[in-house]
Amino acid sequence: MYRIPDETLTAIREQADIVQVVSQYLQLRKSGQNHFASCPFHDDKTPSFSVSEKKQIYHCFSCGRGGNVFSFLQEMEGLSFVEAVGKTAELADIQVDHSIFDRAKENQPAENSTKGKLLTLYEKAEHFYHHILVNTQAGEAAYNYLLDRGLTKESIETFKVGYSPPQREALKMYLENEKLDNPEMLTKSGLFSDRDDGVFYDRFSNRIIFPIKDARGQTVAFSGRAFEQEHQESVHTAKYLNSPETELFNKRRILFNYDKARASIRREGEVILFEGFMDVISAWQVGVKNGIATMGTSLTEEHVRALDKVTSEIVLAFDGDNAGLEATKRTIDFLTQETPFTINIATFPEKLDPDDYIQEKGVEAFKEFLSHGRDTLMSFLMKYHRNGLNLKNESGRLKYIEIILKELTRVTSAVERELYLNQLQDEFEISADSLKEQMHQYIQEQQTQRRNQRQKEKEKRERPTTKSIIVHQNKPKMTTVLRAEKALLHRLFTHDEVWHILESSEKELTFTTEENQLLFLLYDDYYHSHDHPSVQAFMDFLPDEKLKSKVTEIMLLSLSDDIENGEIEDYIHVICDRYPLEDRLKQKQEELKTAERNGDKEKQQSLTIEIINLYRQLKNK
Repeated sequence: MYRIPDETLTAIREQADIVQVVSQYLQLRKSGQNHFASCPFHDDKTPSFSVSEKKQIYHCFSCGRGGNVFSFLQEMEGLSFVEAVGKTAELADIQVDHSIFDRAKENQPAENSTKGKLLTLYEKAEHFYHHILVNTQAGEAAYNYLLDRGLTKESIETFKVGYSPPQREALKMYLENEKLDNPEMLTKSGLFSDRDDGVFYDRFSNRIIFPIKDARGQTVAFSGRAFEQEHQESVHTAKYLNSPETELFNKRRILFNYDKARASIRREGEVILFEGFMDVISAWQVGVKNGIATMGTSLTEEHVRALDKVTSEIVLAFDGDNAGLEATKRTIDFLTQETPFTINIATFPEKLDPDDYIQEKGVEAFKEFLSHGRDTLMSFLMKYHRNGLNLKNESGRLKYIEIILKELTRVTSAVERELYLNQLQDEFEISADSLKEQMHQYIQEQQTQRRNQRQKEKEKRERPTTKSIIVHQNKPKMTTVLRAEKALLHRLFTHDEVWHILESSEKELTFTTEENQLLFLLYDDYYHSHDHPSVQAFMDFLPDEKLKSKVTEIMLLSLSDDIENGEIEDYIHVICDRYPLEDRLKQKQEELKTAERNGDKEKQQSLTIEIINLYRQLKNK
């Protein structure tokens, strides 16, 4: 079987900078020698994901995931090892012969899983829909409609926009011709209407098709926009129809255009959230490439976690009509409760949507408005809350002032608060002291509510449960022996001379945990079978992700670069001689206490004898 040559792997490994690669996926912040971010592999409220530039590894102190640059890309994007090596070379701008990766991929077994089959189906469906739109008479009217709406031929090609013809069996016939007519897969794909008679009719017939891609750029679903000829306008139909949720598609996780926009979001330092696909595409083709949209749903926690990895600033660019304003307010409420994002709002005037704004005002006016026509969070809220209130009426004015003061409690900047308090003072002729006093009262009320909520959560966490007891019992204690084992493994990974010390020792090295013992045996085998061993290459040699994470945990130990005299001998002594006896003694003493509580006389007697023997062995050491 063809494999990537070791010299190629070594060259990429040595030239790639893990910080550079990871920063294209996560927003890293440097602290001390390492870089930190929220972990992309679990729901991480505080940045616990660490990247070491010096050691070229990553490790999450919360969930325990860890590895090198290759394993990061494997986990982040679900790539095979060969794909991850090729992607690393691409992201790190390393010049290599990419045909090497193609030859290696050819020797890998074809993915025959449900996921692989669905991806193949969606790829073929995307090709079918796009071909119908661009190259056939059946798609000519839809194609001209898109051009009239302002989409360019280049954008249609970039986003692979398509059209599903009115003939509802056309897609099924095409897939049959491609030998992709497995009924089980067709049903799971969501491409066809749910029917009891077993006939596969295209779910999206007579609709303009927008492929939906995941973060890797793979098509995982479709959204169909209704396209009706003039004589059909009276027919009532939903404007947009999305794929149902499948093994690959969850609308709570997917953001339209995230795969293409991610690099621009990082570069610009902000993401622009539009309401619809057409808005995103229209903005893209005039040079605004950091725009995304949700799948017809409100922003979710999953969306926020994805965006938090690449930016800390969000611009809401929703339609200027009442529905758009309400959607903006809902999104603001969600974001300010759940996230630390800086929020700006670009509310399009005259009830226009972004796409219409470009058509009516022009490209330059659109880009100028997005850059300089924004409202801050508070300026938007002050405008929004005027709707529905009669400020000529005293009760309306009081209601408005109360709402704005409560909204001001969200603002952390003292200068910004002062600015808006002065605006209220000038408009309603109320003293600044009165406004501040009322606002501070609202702040105190909120603080009391938060304290009460935290106390309830604390009591709930501290309440003993069977699950928490089990987790506590299974969690290994960091004993003197375990610390010595980890330190010795660290030295073995990084210093060749340690092997000479170990091999000259007469003592047989046996570790207390299976994981440490396995790592030792695997590294022993790897070290003595490779001419130029390194811990980075060893991680690629490991068969298990948990073992890779264990290696990164060990490599992040704070040890000096140089080995002190007698250091290795001390570790061996701790592991092989005195301290295992002390640990066993402590363990037996705990077991004796348990036996006494349970009234197990027989167990007490056997444990007492074991403890006496252990004391004797320690005395003779």
